[in-house]
Amino acid sequence: MATPADQRLLELLEKWLKSLELHTKYSSLDDDSYWKIQPWAEHQRPSRWILNLAKQKTIALQLQVQERVKMGDAKFSDSLELMIFLANLVGSEHIERFIPVAEAQNERVLGLEPPDDATVIAASTVTATREMPKFLVTKQHGAPPTATTQVARTEHKPAPTAKAAGKTSSSKQPMKKAVAPAKAAAKALSDAAGQQVIADAARLVQWGRKWFELPELIARMADRPTLPEVRRILKENKSAIDEKAGGAQKF
Repeated sequence: MATPADQRLLELLEKWLKSLELHTKYSSLDDDSYWKIQPWAEHQRPSRWILNLAKQKTIALQLQVQERVKMGDAKFSDSLELMIFLANLVGSEHIERFIPVAEAQNERVLGLEPPDDATVIAASTVTATREMPKFLVTKQHGAPPTATTQVARTEHKPAPTAKAAGKTSSSKQPMKKAVAPAKAAAKALSDAAGQQVIADAARLVQWGRKWFELPELIARMADRPTLPEVRRILKENKSAIDEKAGGAQKF
């Protein structure tokens, strides 16, 4: 039977999963729309693979809590609540790289607010006031400004050399390598999925599951690879899973 701590923890995990679903939906928005869609706390916008990894870990913890409830472990959820409390109170430092909670009732409708008249007037005022510096006007009548020598030096500044121009053009070349981060993120996501399958297998073995049951059990979990891929990962990491499970079962 679930204890009050079990119920609180399961409700919190369910809230996190709903939040991550909204974040996944928001991942296709441009930056301007993303920052308007919810009343966010200050944070760094999470990438898609981070959201997928967070969802996998949340589901894994949810499964563990449910299994502990079935086993009659009344202390597991209490221990997790104490750990969350102490991590927030003692161990954690202020960081911006977190995934804030998104709630459906706080979602804003985008693209329906026309520009404010005051904003348009302010923008036109800024444009209109971009005139030549005052010292160029006063220079024609009256005493020369104190910065005349400095202005003269600035006006006679030599044109950029060929070497400097070469640096300017070469600075654009890293844009050609924009594909590399995407490949790195895809590889990181694949590695994370493999590690998740290994962790799932070790945990299920510790809970008494047979080796032949593992592929289908893991493939049915949310956000796990396909059944053939799970079988491949299990086959290639058999010894690592055995070691991680502590030799709980002989394969």
